[in-house]
Amino acid sequence: MNDTGGFTSIPTTTLADLLGREQVMDIGIRPLWPATPRLAGPAFTVRCPPGDNLMLHAAIHRAEPGSVIVVESGDVDYALAGGNVCAVAQRRGVSGFVLDGVIRDVAEAREIGFPVFARGVIPIPGTKSAVEPLNLPVRCGGVQVGPGDIVVADEEGVVVVPGTRQEELLLAAQAKLAKEADESLDAWEAAHRTRINKILSERGFEE
Repeated sequence: MNDTGGFTSIPTTTLADLLGREQVMDIGIRPLWPATPRLAGPAFTVRCPPGDNLMLHAAIHRAEPGSVIVVESGDVDYALAGGNVCAVAQRRGVSGFVLDGVIRDVAEAREIGFPVFARGVIPIPGTKSAVEPLNLPVRCGGVQVGPGDIVVADEEGVVVVPGTRQEELLLAAQAKLAKEADESLDAWEAAHRTRINKILSERGFEE
């Protein structure tokens, strides 16, 4: 199953419920401005040593259209990318960036509507000297990300769907959302109260 478009309609909260904490990036990886559109696509993975951004700059010319470029860096002292890098990536069809690091020229990325999820913003760029292989497994936001894994990011956070489970998880998420849509708040409240009271009773809570 090569079409990842279905994931653009799946909230990260739904995927997190199905996948668990180990597939959810830490809270430092976040949208850099309000109302960033949901980002979803197969990961094109990049590793940049601290202070160096060469391989991200190389990746924007090599990632397939629809890809989400995911960068392992862990460095928050030098920007991995700026406005022109975001603009060229967008022109080439890259869906967005998920960076374990920081960028600059955030206003330019925001103006063109290019989604960037990262640790923040800093005005000083990194150097360009360290060559690393592209499209190998990386660690971003505490989660192992392999090439082709489906990355979904929105205002709630970033979730990584293993590529081998893409079809299974999409169908499960769609079924979960459909079930929730058919349940009224009154029905949810009644079921929730029953469940919580049962747990409290089992643990010896008394009014």
